[in-house]
Amino acid sequence: MACVRKRRGKYVVDWRDGAGLRHWKSFDKKGDADAFRDQVGIEARQRVSSTVPASSTMTEYAEHWKRLIGQTVKPRTLARYSEILTLHVLPKFGKLRVRELNRGQLKLFLTEKSSLGLQKRTVRNIQGVIRVMLNAAIEDGLIAANPAANLGRALKLTISKAARQEEIKAMTKVQRQHFLATVLQYAPRYYPLFFVLAGTGERLGEALALQDGDLDLITQTIRIARAFSEDGTLDTPKSGHGRTVDLSQALTSVLARHLMTLKQDRLKHGWTDQTPWLFVTKNGTPLDPANVRRAMTSVLKQAKLPLHFTPIASGTPTLRSCFPRVSQLLMFKSNWDTRRLN
Repeated sequence: MACVRKRRGKYVVDWRDGAGLRHWKSFDKKGDADAFRDQVGIEARQRVSSTVPASSTMTEYAEHWKRLIGQTVKPRTLARYSEILTLHVLPKFGKLRVRELNRGQLKLFLTEKSSLGLQKRTVRNIQGVIRVMLNAAIEDGLIAANPAANLGRALKLTISKAARQEEIKAMTKVQRQHFLATVLQYAPRYYPLFFVLAGTGERLGEALALQDGDLDLITQTIRIARAFSEDGTLDTPKSGHGRTVDLSQALTSVLARHLMTLKQDRLKHGWTDQTPWLFVTKNGTPLDPANVRRAMTSVLKQAKLPLHFTPIASGTPTLRSCFPRVSQLLMFKSNWDTRRLN
């Protein structure tokens, strides 16, 4: 247990941590010592057996944690965790022992990050990575309580469901109709792709990773089995598993004509060694998501629609869909079948 003793004019908190290691810390005021005793008392009462060295620093434990989760999270997720730790967390706390990290330090750290002008979402992600890593430290018996728990709520970093819905700026039915008509006029080669995004609610990375075999025209379904990340890495969809989505009759017709045109282009240009991607460049390679976004921005300008609309990106939580899900769609029929992709 923890206790307070007066020694040489100082108030000393004497306690043993969860691993049984003894510690001392001195204070000038008894009130401060009592408050600290109450804080460490929780850990002192809960004995744990650590599977990692009790003296592990944040840097040392971060490496252990990344190895621990390396086989259970997606590579892009692990890369994002590593980036946050390297850029934000470890420069501040890297040399500090995990057992010495307290809630007050984290609260001040996150507040400073916000004051430096970082977006609330970024600060929330930093807090989230620390919280998840320290949860693992609890399971490893290194600490008894997580000092980062509920800090997002305390600092008002979390977003309410209502606010999250407000962030998702979706096109109205009229806007969507006008947008697709403008795509057909000014960027017809992107029309099947944007129709798929509007008609299935897929993320951009998922749509760009579609292949011929994913499309079943008879059952009017499409299988979403993979996704491109922003760096071009092919992986499973964000959910971690595939799914099958129903297609409308209008979208099925557009894709049937697109598939016919695509097969003709493969024969014409000799793309025999190319993977059968459904949406390709003029060289038969998968479309670049950056080019798709530029094309969409150009179409939005032509249509005089707000430029905040963007297709949702696979694995990129800061981008939001401009298209509602299938149940909300008003399918747009056109004379696209009389046109060929340029």
